[in-house]
Amino acid sequence: MYPVRTSTKAVIIKNDSLLVILGRGETGDEYYSLPGGGQEKFETLEDCLMRECLEEIDARVIVKDILFVRDFIARNHKFTASEPNFHQIDFFFECTLEPGEVPKNGSSPDSDQLGVYWLPLSELETATFYPAHLKTALLARDRVYLGDVN
Repeated sequence: MYPVRTSTKAVIIKNDSLLVILGRGETGDEYYSLPGGGQEKFETLEDCLMRECLEEIDARVIVKDILFVRDFIARNHKFTASEPNFHQIDFFFECTLEPGEVPKNGSSPDSDQLGVYWLPLSELETATFYPAHLKTALLARDRVYLGDVN
C-alpha cells in the first residue's frame, strides 16, 4: 500500500506578479512552480507552508485562505516513469510576505531549484509552469477543487 502525500503551496501575488521557483528538470528543461512542499507528521498545513517557505524562499509568510486543492496521481500523467504509484494532494493557500521579507533561495532549497523570481501574471499563460492547470484557475481567480491535474 502506498500512502497519499499531502503538500502545501504558497500563492503569493504582488504588483501583478506571482512569486515562483525556477527549477530545472531531469531533461534540463527549466520550469516554474510555487514554493511549498510535503507535510510532516503532526504538522498543520499552515505550519508546513510556513516552514517550506523559509526553506525554499528564505521568507516568512502570512498564510491566508485556501484557494485550490488538487490531486496528482502520477500514473495518469507524464511523470509516471519515476514513481507510478505516487499520489499527492496539494493545498494551495493565498499568502503574503511578512513585512520586510525579500524572497531568495533559502537554506534548504529543492535539489532542482535554481532561483526565486517574480513572474508577471501577463507571462503566466505562456510560461512552463507546474501544475499547468493552475494557470487558468489563477488567472480567472477561481477557488475550486482542480481534480487530478498536472
